[in-house]
Amino acid sequence: MVRALAKFLFFVSGWRLGGKFPADVKKAVMVAAPHTSNWDLVYARAAFYLMGIPVRFTIKKEWIKGPMGWFLKKLGAIAIDRQKFKSADKRGSSVAAMIELFDSREELVVLVTPEGTRKYAEKWKTGFYYVALGAKLPIVLGYLNYKEKVAGIGPAIQPTGDIEIDMEKIKDFYRKIPAKYPDQGVK
Repeated sequence: MVRALAKFLFFVSGWRLGGKFPADVKKAVMVAAPHTSNWDLVYARAAFYLMGIPVRFTIKKEWIKGPMGWFLKKLGAIAIDRQKFKSADKRGSSVAAMIELFDSREELVVLVTPEGTRKYAEKWKTGFYYVALGAKLPIVLGYLNYKEKVAGIGPAIQPTGDIEIDMEKIKDFYRKIPAKYPDQGVK
């Protein structure tokens, strides 16, 4: 049913798919950028259904309670307990919780938006990078090219531990992707 709705959305709006998810990858951190509109989630989610990629996203465990929790789980939400990994400064660690999540599963692709906002963000959040590095996973680059109406998968990057070089490779890929609001895209 959801796949049929996704197909209809792409047909009506003129979107198409591009690129393929690496066949040999069972676990990965999937980056979704540039993220400049609420429509990004709609088109990305539809594209992943059409591509057959069971992409999930993490959410605080408190959000998974009640009817809204049921709905979020159906969309692909996975609850994480950051407080389980409290550090000396009393903050919970999403990175440690996500690494444990990947370690406990045979297959898992988690979607992240490193900008952390739909506005232009000069500095990206880096937790996704440290999750991939710590869990020894590739970072797969997903994109929405609004100019050409293509939702796709770009390259997979294996983190080397040199975050500056790796992040520059990632951002360089996204600089060529037109966002819905180009002035808020990756620079």
